[in-house]
Amino acid sequence: MQSPRTEKIVTPVVIARPEHNLSRSNISENALKVLYRLKNAGYRACLVGGGVRDLLLGREPKDFDVATDARPEQVRQVFRNCRLIGRRFRLAHVHFGREIIEVATFRSMGDGEQQDQRQVENGMILRDNVYGTIDEDAQRRDFTINALYYDIEDFSVLDYANGMQDLREGRLRLLGDPEQRYREDPVRMLRAVRFAGKLGFLIEEQTEAPIEPLSGLLQEVPSARLYEEVLKLFLGGSALETFEKLRHYGLFSRLFPATEEALSHEEHDFPITFVNRGLSNTDQRIREEKPVTPAFLFAVLLWEPVRRLAGQYMEEGLAAVPALQDAGREVLSAQNQSVSIPKRFGYPMRDIWQLQPRFENRAGKRPQRLITHPKFRAAYDFLLLRAEAGETDSELAAWWTDFQKENASPQPEPTEQKRRRRRRRRRKPDGEDKPVDG
Repeated sequence: MQSPRTEKIVTPVVIARPEHNLSRSNISENALKVLYRLKNAGYRACLVGGGVRDLLLGREPKDFDVATDARPEQVRQVFRNCRLIGRRFRLAHVHFGREIIEVATFRSMGDGEQQDQRQVENGMILRDNVYGTIDEDAQRRDFTINALYYDIEDFSVLDYANGMQDLREGRLRLLGDPEQRYREDPVRMLRAVRFAGKLGFLIEEQTEAPIEPLSGLLQEVPSARLYEEVLKLFLGGSALETFEKLRHYGLFSRLFPATEEALSHEEHDFPITFVNRGLSNTDQRIREEKPVTPAFLFAVLLWEPVRRLAGQYMEEGLAAVPALQDAGREVLSAQNQSVSIPKRFGYPMRDIWQLQPRFENRAGKRPQRLITHPKFRAAYDFLLLRAEAGETDSELAAWWTDFQKENASPQPEPTEQKRRRRRRRRRKPDGEDKPVDG
């Protein structure tokens, strides 16, 4: 049964330490340093957002965010290892080696006296550095489950919008009017799908209803920003579930229009099966804490439009590899209009695609030359996915698996490598070793 929509709660429900399961022992040591140092400097500091949400759900947070009444410049005065970033949202990043604790100043609901710090165009917030109180900041959060604050002052949890109840009932609900919130920032539609997929939550009816009708607003979001959001969507451990929800709400076609169009031309279920297997493989690698490169992910997502276009070029007389080269270049160029893929990933993607025809050549020394290619392993993994999806012969994939085993060259042990790496002796100037005449 769906719960009735509630009005904004201005005064938070204070959940005392004995009444919640959030413990400092599960919070990053560096996040605690930031919280305590801000508190000791006379500022209010709270853990907020996904870190609080995940800890209350018994999950391990990916990162920790801090909200404070200190301005960004004041945060920088407290921490020497701090950098200020962002124009749309001014933030402080406190660096501890590889870990970064993000610190945001409480934001205001209105323009206040800092109108030049807030820029809104056609309902979309382009810049927002208007600072306020914690009560106002809570109302600016997107979802109720992200409007929960852990106060380092007394270790209580502050609930401003019935977020604890939504956590218990597995419900994702936007704060405020959903249509207005999506217009302010269309990326919130992607965040709704991402959280629903990641947490296994149901999107509340009023939060869900405007998503498909407003999906076109994503075209107004810079393609570089959408690239960052796509990584969050598909590299969070629930890529397959997220992919299905994106298609359900009409969002995937806004991110990958060529892929969505290609998926409508299924051949014995191949395209959808290939993408599903690729995303399932990505989820599995993340669960096993194995590395996942965006290049491989995007190569999977864009393979079907590349393959179909290359097929057209081959029908016109072009050889397989040049056809894939031209098709890859054209598809990537069009894709960058929606989601901008950095060149450092674009080049490896094209290598993965262009190596696929070379797996067909198993005569002579060609296989031996192929396994020395820098992108062979990624291309081989890609071949395995194609075979599993039924696009190519499974016997071909099995042959290459056996070939690698038969031609694997054992790597020397580290100690042996050190022995081989003889240190070159510095030549001494003439006469340096000669005895001095007495």
